Amino acid sequence: MGAREVIASVGAGRMGRGMAIAFAFAGHRVFVIDAKPRPALGFAALEQAATTEMRDTFAMLAGFGMLESGEIDAMMARISVIALGDCAAPLAQSDVIFEAVPEVIDAKRTAFATICQHTRTDAIIASTTSTILSDDLQGFVSHPGRFLNAHWLNPAFLVPLVELSPGKLTEKAATDRLKALLEKIGKVPVVCAASPGYIVPRIQALAMNEAARIVEEGVASAEDVDKATKYGFGFRFAVLGLPEFIDWGGGDILYHASNYMVRATGQDRFAAPQIIRDNMENGRNGLRDGKGFLSYEGLDIPAYQRDRLAGFVAMLRHLDKMPPKG
Repeated sequence: MGAREVIASVGAGRMGRGMAIAFAFAGHRVFVIDAKPRPALGFAALEQAATTEMRDTFAMLAGFGMLESGEIDAMMARISVIALGDCAAPLAQSDVIFEAVPEVIDAKRTAFATICQHTRTDAIIASTTSTILSDDLQGFVSHPGRFLNAHWLNPAFLVPLVELSPGKLTEKAATDRLKALLEKIGKVPVVCAASPGYIVPRIQALAMNEAARIVEEGVASAEDVDKATKYGFGFRFAVLGLPEFIDWGGGDILYHASNYMVRATGQDRFAAPQIIRDNMENGRNGLRDGKGFLSYEGLDIPAYQRDRLAGFVAMLRHLDKMPPKG
């Protein structure tokens, strides 16, 4: 692939438009291809709606200081909204094609058939699915070694994370190429196995359901749960990753706290997983042992701790919650 890969999204909905903005912002040519056959008037309405939404989004980003308003026309000129019947040439030109159609197997099978009919064999094909495993989709793609899932988080034009999930047949070179492309446009790709929920949806499903239970049980109001999430849970995990936070406090602390929660609530969902017990038995409780989920061997731990605490101070400034001096 060249210095500026050509990108296509088959699917012109929220995800397709969000990815188009992200890639056009970074200087890439982007084709947003309507995945549905429509009469001319129907497509014209879709094209107008998509173009207006993307232009308005660039204008919003300009208002946030991310670009100059005079740059919007140039960025929009990199994006073309294409009718399904006109997709052959754009797909043939594209180096990376994202499938972004609804989470329906038949819709995805149809989209991949269209993609594979017109793409080069060296083009990467990625699904943006948040629910269907890459192994279950790979059979719909000719030359499946070039296929993997790429789960973007909405809004795709702002959230840095993209979860890459290769299938059993995915060639490592394809994953590496897509990871490098995403890093080039400022994203933070992570690689995970083909497993339900990837990383973020799996964690957030548990957190959101637990928040709902707290409200349901009358433990706290929704407003106070939101405050606790923003100024406690989210505050810390914007600086420390979850396994890193376990190491920071100590895996044994999590183990004993989890045991208490199981006894107090009678709910096994609070039990610590086996890996926490294994780490304890092997002296891998975290920072104080020099190893846990992560290795701290050779690390200047006081300097590391100061760096993370400085991150907390930056979050206080961001949230306008610096403590008042008296």
